[in-house]
Amino acid sequence: MTQTALIRPAWTPATIAMMIIGFMIFWPLGLAMLAYILWGDRLGDFKSEMNKASDRFGCGFGRSRRHRRHHFRENTGNVAFDEWREAELSRLEEERRKLDEMRAEFDEHLRELRRARDQQEFDAFMAARKQSNGGPDDKDRDPPRTVPEI
Repeated sequence: MTQTALIRPAWTPATIAMMIIGFMIFWPLGLAMLAYILWGDRLGDFKSEMNKASDRFGCGFGRSRRHRRHHFRENTGNVAFDEWREAELSRLEEERRKLDEMRAEFDEHLRELRRARDQQEFDAFMAARKQSNGGPDDKDRDPPRTVPEI
């Protein structure tokens, strides 16, 4: 760290003043400043160690499907097993494709249902608005509210 910075993890007049002001305003701020003064020089090392640990932990989760597929397609030396495995993997990929298509169709169906429900609510609102604007006595009255059916 640079030693010329005004706020650095050391006992300088600025950091002591900030710690005292932090305790006077809200005690956790003063405590945080005290922790920064005592252990702030280790903060960069701690951050890099935590990043490395999280990378090691999540390295298995972040692999792409292509990488996993390639990993499973290595030859084992047993031709019969390799052929069976290839057939099973292609069958599973086909099932996955079908499920993705079915999900897309269902999402489209839900979108259409939402659009139809929104259109029905809008039409009811416009009809109620038209009714309430029909006569001079009706202007002060609220339009009737309809509860949408789900």
